[in-house]
Parts: sequence; C-alpha cells; structure tokens
Amino acid sequence: MSATTAARAVPPVSTAEREVKRRRLVAVREDAGAAALVLTSHEALSWYLGGARTHVSLAGPPVLAVRVAEDGDTLFVSANEADRLIAEELDAAGAARVVRVPWYESVVARAGAGDGDDRVVGEAEVGVQLRAARAELVPEEVDRYRALGRDVAETLTDVAAGLSPATSERTAASALAAELVERGIDPLVLLVAGHARLPHRHPLPTEAALGDRAMLVVCGRRHGLIANATRWVGAAGADDDRILAVEAAFFSATRPGTRLDEAFRAGCRGYAQAGFAPDEWERHHQGGPTGYAGRDPRATAETRDIVRSPHAFAWNPSAPGAKVEDTVLVSDAGVEVLTVDPRWPTTTVGGLARPVARPFG
Repeated sequence: MSATTAARAVPPVSTAEREVKRRRLVAVREDAGAAALVLTSHEALSWYLGGARTHVSLAGPPVLAVRVAEDGDTLFVSANEADRLIAEELDAAGAARVVRVPWYESVVARAGAGDGDDRVVGEAEVGVQLRAARAELVPEEVDRYRALGRDVAETLTDVAAGLSPATSERTAASALAAELVERGIDPLVLLVAGHARLPHRHPLPTEAALGDRAMLVVCGRRHGLIANATRWVGAAGADDDRILAVEAAFFSATRPGTRLDEAFRAGCRGYAQAGFAPDEWERHHQGGPTGYAGRDPRATAETRDIVRSPHAFAWNPSAPGAKVEDTVLVSDAGVEVLTVDPRWPTTTVGGLARPVARPFG
C-alpha cells in the first residue's frame, strides 16, 4: 500500500455514485431556473463529495464550496487546505476544476459570484429539494452506513463493559471518544447521565458518578454519515418497556411514501397509547431522518418531506429517566437497525430486537 493510499480518509467513490448525485443536483438546479447551484454546508458537501471531511474544526464552517453548473463542477478550496484535501479527501471530485482561494477570502463568496446575468442559487433557496436529493441512499452509502452503525454500537458495548457505578460521567465520555476516534469516527455528540442527572434530556458529562443507572448517548460521523445511538447501563428503568412501545409507533408509521409530519403525529400518539401523558412529546424533540446531518430535518408537525427508500432515520422518544435511540434504515422491506451489536442484551418489540439496560460488570 502506498503512503498516499494509506493516508486517504475516504474510500474511492464509484462513477455510478458520482453520476447519480450529479443528476439529482442538475434536476434541483434546473427546477430552480438557475445556471449554477452552490453547495456550502457540511451535509451537502460531504454527501456530494462521497464522504469527504469538509471541516478542520468540528465547530467551524466548511473549508470549501462547490459550484455545480451546466459545464461541470468547480471546487473553491481554501488555499492552505487544498493540497491535503486533493490528496486525501476529494476522490469524488473527479475531473472537477479546483480554484484555490486565499485563506483571507471567503470560499462561499467566490463560489457564489455570478457570471453576467446568470442566476446562481444557494442552499437556502433550495433546502427542501437538497434534503430530498440526499435522502434516498445509494447502495455504496448503505454499505458505509452499516459499517459505521456496527462500529458505533460496538463502541458502546466495549465502553459499557468497563464501567461501574463509581465511574464518573467524564471518564465514560472520554472512553467513548477515544474508541470512536480510534475507529475513524468524529464524536459529534457525547452525552452521559448518571443516576442523579437522569431527568436531563441532553446531559453533558460532569464529574458526577454514574450510580446504579446511567445513560450513554453517541452521535458519530464517518464518511459524512452520522450514526446516533443511546444505551443504558445498570438497573432497568420503570418506563423502559413503555418507551420502546412509543418507538414502535414511530417505526410503524415511518414507511416510504409517507409524509414526515404524518409519521411524526402517529409516533407522538404512541405516548398516550403507552400510558404516558399525551403531551410528553412536547418536552423534547423526537428525532427524524438522519444521514449527513444529525437530523435531516428534525421532524415536527410542519415538516412535509417524504419518506424515501432507503432512508436513514433516528427517532428518539424519551420521558424522564427513559429514552431509546438507534439509527435505522427504512425501505420497502421494512426497518433495519444499523447501530446493532449482538453482544448487547435486547428484547423483541414489533419484530425488532431493541436494546435494554446492560447490567454493570
């Protein structure tokens, strides 16, 4: 293996994947009546470029932008990042032109500059259409997602095996982060709640001990795709079975061709059906489609996106001290759980193996 091959951060992208995605963007551009479409977000860029890492800082903006026009693609890349990106990240760019932009100039401004009277559209104008373009995963993306899902689930199992009631939340979070990075996964979200902090839905880790029951939450990104999963360690919770019933209501309603708002409402009705307060869903978001964004988009009663096939989802129904979350693939064949490790204890709900609390030790 050459040094260049060993250093590559993304797998080679097939011509078929590249062509499918370009055709989808051409359709978006033509429907908008534009001469060019400019991609500037991490989710759109990483999707189009086959999983390229478009960041330096996880909290910062992308270091490149892509202009998709009738005569081909042009990549506007921050000059101080260009050599590394070209060598290690931009296989999917193919024969695209590369423009090196000085670090003190905006790649977005350069990519969005019009040519005469030609109309150039940005993501803000065609956001819904771009979500639809990336919602239906191509076979290569499904393969990458399955591998990512397994690695995230195995990370949670491996780390949980080393925890005890005396372990601090920060120690647990650091172990999760180390394992994820070792597997080439960016830890975008790490949440840990010990027994004393279980009422919090988004518990950033502290020095508190885990106690007799704890929650671990991971959102990990590799090749642009994001896998989301929640696991419980220690004692079982009083509402564990009921929250799994709510999740089953979301899964049952999430079928290709269904509108997202319809699936959302049906899932929310599951709270009352499972014996929770009917308005429990109002106390925390319920998740929704995922993929190249943590939620793409976060589902509400107003989101009209259509469920595609195959389409990645991460519903996360919750109640005080109870939550379930996995990344799944919805298709005409049904629901396939991606974040799965057969070593984790499960119960069967709605024909699917669903995680239960794993005892310490």
